[in-house]
Amino acid sequence: MKALLTLVLILAVQAASAQAYPSRPIRLVVPFAPGGSADLVGRVIAQQMSDAWGQAVVVENKPGASAMIGNEFVAKSPPDGYTLTVGTLGPFAVNQTLFDHVPYDNIRDFAPVTLTGISSHILVAHPSVPVQNVSELIALAKAKPGQLTFASSGTGNATHLTFELFKARAGIDIVHVPYKGGGPAMADLLGGQVLFSFASMASAVPLVQAGRLRAIAVGGAERAALFPTVPTVAESGLTGFASEDWQGILAPAKTPPEVIMKLNGEIARILAVPEVKAKLAAAGFDAKSSTPQWFGEFIQAETVKWAKLLKGIGIKAQ
Repeated sequence: MKALLTLVLILAVQAASAQAYPSRPIRLVVPFAPGGSADLVGRVIAQQMSDAWGQAVVVENKPGASAMIGNEFVAKSPPDGYTLTVGTLGPFAVNQTLFDHVPYDNIRDFAPVTLTGISSHILVAHPSVPVQNVSELIALAKAKPGQLTFASSGTGNATHLTFELFKARAGIDIVHVPYKGGGPAMADLLGGQVLFSFASMASAVPLVQAGRLRAIAVGGAERAALFPTVPTVAESGLTGFASEDWQGILAPAKTPPEVIMKLNGEIARILAVPEVKAKLAAAGFDAKSSTPQWFGEFIQAETVKWAKLLKGIGIKAQ
């Protein structure tokens, strides 16, 4: 009887805690520098949550070590729902294979909240580079092996892996230059310090539209609505090529299920708001939510898929 009463008391306290949540500001960690896709989506969600709940949701950029600095911070934070992270393909499905040491377990140390959406990348070039399409890029790279450069928003990030897959399929050697986020990568690409990138749509759209970068091809399976005249890489000669990124929200493991479900419901509501969907779509991001269980199973499946792919083409962090 005493054990039963204790259990009832614990459940009552958890339920009351979930009802009161959030009672203080929430920290949403973006493990990349400002200016990229994860930063954009995180800030849109944070603002909407702040408005709806009357509690500040503060975005905190913690870039570095291929997003491992920010995610380790969240993994080791109290599991109370007040510290969250924006998870993406690289840190949550690739780092475990790419690096010999990752300071967290992408499955064991986090509680998935929801998928937030999917986006493809666009292959862009500095305007000074004399290429207009994939065939010309491949020809130039073969004429200058190891002399051309491409930027990514971090080793193991989707912008890095998409270009590595492109290199492997095309049989070319282009040097990888990693940055701490899409913003710094685009800054050096604009300055001509690096020549190419498979950039996120959020980073590339305004720069391509302004003529400051040249769009070569889209990395996804289909053409992008924002660039209907730009062919996919597959259409451009590398049949079957397709690489997409995904994002989601995660909390530290052992965060109470009631808090996870409250977060899930609110973020799902936000992502269904027409104005939010339109704003994210304008940056090339297809907003969509999921259940926590589906997102967790998806991360596990993605981890297995990318481990097989990376081992197959021999990619490891240097």
